[in-house]
Amino acid sequence: MQRAVVLGGSYAGLLAARVLSDYAEEVVIVEPDGLDGEATGPGAPHRHQLHALLAMGHAQLERWFPGITREMTAGGALVGGGRAVRFYVDGRPRPPLDDVEMLSATRPFIERSVRRRTRDLSNVRFLAGRGRGLLVRGDRVCGVRYAPAGHEHEHEHETTVAADLVVDAMGRSSRLSRWLDQEGWPVPPVERMRIDLGYATATFHRGGELPGTVIAHSTPGPDSGYQPAHCEPGALAAVENSRWTVVLAGYAGHRPTRDPREFIARMRRCVAPLREVAEHCALQGDVSTFAFRESRRRLFRATSRFPGGLVAAGDSMASVNPVYGQGLTLAALQAGALAGYLRSGAAPHAPAWDYFRRADVFTNAGWKLSTTADLAQPHVTGPYPRGYPLIRWVGDKITQASVRDPEINRAYLDVVHMRRHPRTLTRAHVLLRTARVLLDR
Repeated sequence: MQRAVVLGGSYAGLLAARVLSDYAEEVVIVEPDGLDGEATGPGAPHRHQLHALLAMGHAQLERWFPGITREMTAGGALVGGGRAVRFYVDGRPRPPLDDVEMLSATRPFIERSVRRRTRDLSNVRFLAGRGRGLLVRGDRVCGVRYAPAGHEHEHEHETTVAADLVVDAMGRSSRLSRWLDQEGWPVPPVERMRIDLGYATATFHRGGELPGTVIAHSTPGPDSGYQPAHCEPGALAAVENSRWTVVLAGYAGHRPTRDPREFIARMRRCVAPLREVAEHCALQGDVSTFAFRESRRRLFRATSRFPGGLVAAGDSMASVNPVYGQGLTLAALQAGALAGYLRSGAAPHAPAWDYFRRADVFTNAGWKLSTTADLAQPHVTGPYPRGYPLIRWVGDKITQASVRDPEINRAYLDVVHMRRHPRTLTRAHVLLRTARVLLDR
């Protein structure tokens, strides 16, 4: 193809551009903040909260940008595996896994590294501007309208750029549905689950405490009814510039606030690594909060018609509960789906049904994992999947066994890290070993 246009230059857009650089003569990224700035538009208001790059996300990032892990660790990021990555359920540590590696850095740091590598691609260029609409000819999208930076609210300054393929990577606040409706196309239905989550992030000075710890993550589980009665849910990550980033989360009336004294008091009710940081490390800056009202995904394959030359990626396709850390990894897996779609020889001008089919394999898995877990909260009222009581009961038993048994824990964390599909937890050998572990207790 001659030209592909990516709307949005955050993580999902950059990965899509990297994939497209192998198939298009030119790739144009339309981003309000231009070439060098961080993407700070309404699509990513939570950018400065703690983010996780799961093991599969880390592997995919290295796949598309070989050597980027080495570059980032030279700049202060950390990579941890084994006992350096500590997961807790109901305050109890899971058995460590030596072959699970996680990259630890702030999201702005990761995005700057990915943006720098993307910018170095000879056939990729950035346009500083904001997308304003689609150019449609017949049954396909043939380009986009955008307003150059500084003129986003002035229609007379709109201009256009032609494209053989357009990628919507505008994030959770994507305007694609409105644009499709304006052009007379069916709007993809949206599935929603209201979860009423709030979380807060703070940064602490990192010294010699917790030697060898890169990431610690704690969640309530079945023994506490998934409630923070005995142990606050939270996580910490060792990040660049000798800092700890700490996040605390809560639902409904238990959401954390910006009060630093309350934040540290809640840390003291967390697992040992977070208590250690609360006791011995100095808070740097303010506590930042974010509210996440609902998970949502756009069901592109449920539309009766869809224009050719158009795909979506990242949060514009699905935005799920961030406490499970799936967002960056889902974006990377969707980039892989885009590569598989283009490698198959698909015509970019045709409706991208096969791309959405490929991407849905990962999106549906992430959605199932997060929403099934969210339904354990008493204030979350559905929608419930078919057979939910049995799904919940089996999931509780596997979770309980995973804290005690390394083999069950490996199967469980392979799903959490998106290295395996959730259905692998229903295989006979996993269920039989779960039963044996719990009976031997």
